[in-house]
Amino acid sequence: MPSTLTHTHLSRSLQAGRYFDTTPHLHLLVKANGAKYWVYRFVDHGKRRDLGLGRYPQTTIAEARTKANDFNLRLSRGEPLRIVEPSPPQAIIFRDFAQQYIEIHQAEWRNEKHTSQWLNTLEAYAYPVIGDLPLSQINTEHILTILQPIWLTKTETARRLRGRIERILAASTTRQLRSGVNPAAWRGHLDTLLPRPSRIQRVVHHAAAHYRHMHSIILAIREKVCVSAFALEFLILTAARTREVLGAKWSEIQGDVWVIPANRMKAYREHRVPLSQRCLEVLSMAKYHLGESEYIFHNDGRQLSNMAMSNLLKGIDRHCTVHGFRSTFRDWVAEETSFSGELAEMALAHTIRNQVEAAYRRGDLLQRRRVLMEDWSSFLSNVPAEVVVAFPLKRRSA
Repeated sequence: MPSTLTHTHLSRSLQAGRYFDTTPHLHLLVKANGAKYWVYRFVDHGKRRDLGLGRYPQTTIAEARTKANDFNLRLSRGEPLRIVEPSPPQAIIFRDFAQQYIEIHQAEWRNEKHTSQWLNTLEAYAYPVIGDLPLSQINTEHILTILQPIWLTKTETARRLRGRIERILAASTTRQLRSGVNPAAWRGHLDTLLPRPSRIQRVVHHAAAHYRHMHSIILAIREKVCVSAFALEFLILTAARTREVLGAKWSEIQGDVWVIPANRMKAYREHRVPLSQRCLEVLSMAKYHLGESEYIFHNDGRQLSNMAMSNLLKGIDRHCTVHGFRSTFRDWVAEETSFSGELAEMALAHTIRNQVEAAYRRGDLLQRRRVLMEDWSSFLSNVPAEVVVAFPLKRRSA
């Protein structure tokens, strides 16, 4: 029976078939792949004919009804109608669908660098092979052609690229633009054709300074009066990540606690950092020498660059990295203190892999971590008093 078709009804996933509207001769044809077409059905010299009126939702309900009523008027006058069968949908190529996927999902990614990595790897390796192919035609051989040349030499890049292609193709299957096995799937598919990344990839850890060398490094940092030095010492004292420190804002400092919002944390969970007395001194020096700004560590109000602390560290010790100081802290806790590994992991804001343990852990052990971080600060500051830079120093000119 004909019924008044509505946008709410048609926007749902409908079974394949014909859905008739109360407008005479008008119905919606839903194909097996989910594509929807407006069709004007009429009888011409005793033979039933179909006239295509456009695809839904590109052609709205109102537009389809207007066209149908126009044809009804012409049919009543005996005017001939041109018969046009509904045309099949134009195949969507991988490149276009991948771009749509990135535009939709980049809002959930942390920064523009992540989006650039998606685009760069797809453009460099995937698009030359499958960029112009319809989604439904991409098969396992295409994926192997993309991955095999770099699987052994650029394993991490290849691993991430495979995952990105898998997600894009999975989305296209959900949209009913392709069917069957995902040719980029790893488990039960590519893992039977390619060696495991963990077996062929040499894991390179961030170079870390030994904790017994930290005294000289801290001294060298404190001899420099600049935004990079303030930021780097604060990072070492808090065992925080570079991104967390670079984005630190004064609004996040609540007394002697630094509250890092979830959107800047690797685990996407708010993290509270107890600030030692030396941390508070570094904050005071930063405000005194750098002036007021939204960001704690800034250059004329602009957030510090990613390389600022690394460049400073190169002039002090070329054999360690900024991120490596987190490992230095972890080694110090394990080898020189009686604090538990659990407390150290919580100070580093590491994700709890054991789901049962994670379910039962409610607090963040802030008070116990406060003692830990104060001891870490004392260890770092255990240097002769006469060589510590006095405060305040000459203030930066306006």
